[in-house]
Amino acid sequence: MTLIAIVGATGTGKSDFALDLAEAFDEVGRVAEVVNADAMQLYRGMDIGTAKVPMHQRRGVPHHLLDVLEVTDEASVAEYQRAARTVIDEIMSRGGLALLVGGSGLYVSSVIHDFRFPGTDASIRARLEADLAALGPGLLHARLRAIDAETAASVDPQNARRIVRALEVIELTGEPKAARLPDDPVPWRPHRIVHLRSERSKLVERLDARASGMWEDGLVDEVRALIPRGLEHGVTARKAIGYAQALAELHGRISRAEAIAQTQQLTRTYARRQVGWFRRYADAVAIDADDLVARRAELARQAALD
Repeated sequence: MTLIAIVGATGTGKSDFALDLAEAFDEVGRVAEVVNADAMQLYRGMDIGTAKVPMHQRRGVPHHLLDVLEVTDEASVAEYQRAARTVIDEIMSRGGLALLVGGSGLYVSSVIHDFRFPGTDASIRARLEADLAALGPGLLHARLRAIDAETAASVDPQNARRIVRALEVIELTGEPKAARLPDDPVPWRPHRIVHLRSERSKLVERLDARASGMWEDGLVDEVRALIPRGLEHGVTARKAIGYAQALAELHGRISRAEAIAQTQQLTRTYARRQVGWFRRYADAVAIDADDLVARRAELARQAALD
């Protein structure tokens, strides 16, 4: 049975497309279920800033791997891979179709491609995190670049967790390439990929409006409610785009206008990286997210293939 992945930059309408596709399958007698592949949507209470589809808007379509972590938990792609594959196997065992939906490229790749994550070493990790605290992510990224320029090029110089993990894997395995995805990954199981794309200027306009809308919809109040639950102590959650800026606003470090502007800029940068990541999926069907005719045609095609 084929797994369908729906990917694309933030703001390209992946969730709506997935729901439309589930309804198209329903019309031909097939049951489809959504499996989340957005790292930040794993967290309970992080709804507005992650554009999580509210329960009442899910059209009766089952959704999995939403709200499974506390904000104090550290997200792990290896743990996610195991959980997502378990859910997908369960969906397929009862004759359903699994729709893997999200924009976290590494999370999507961890599911659709058959690769394994090296283990961890507490002493190595502790030493690298001490280096991170003393030197900052820039110098550690330079260290990674000196060891393996190709891996470094794929890691955001400000993504401290990814840098530390890459250095840890290289030290554990003795192989620089072990810290990056294989050039020719083997599929985990048969799959199809739909890549929603949007013209850059249209996407930027939409993303900027979306960031402003997060504040209008109550992001600061959402963040305020998460502080007693440990948001500020979370390794992953507190750094999420929008949440970090709302925290800074709450503590008086930046103004609301500055928080929104920073969120807009970071979201644009993140979307650009997403586009670059998903371009590597040579077998993906790319469609214009803003072309309703193309979207409907692809929905019909996908439903007919199964």
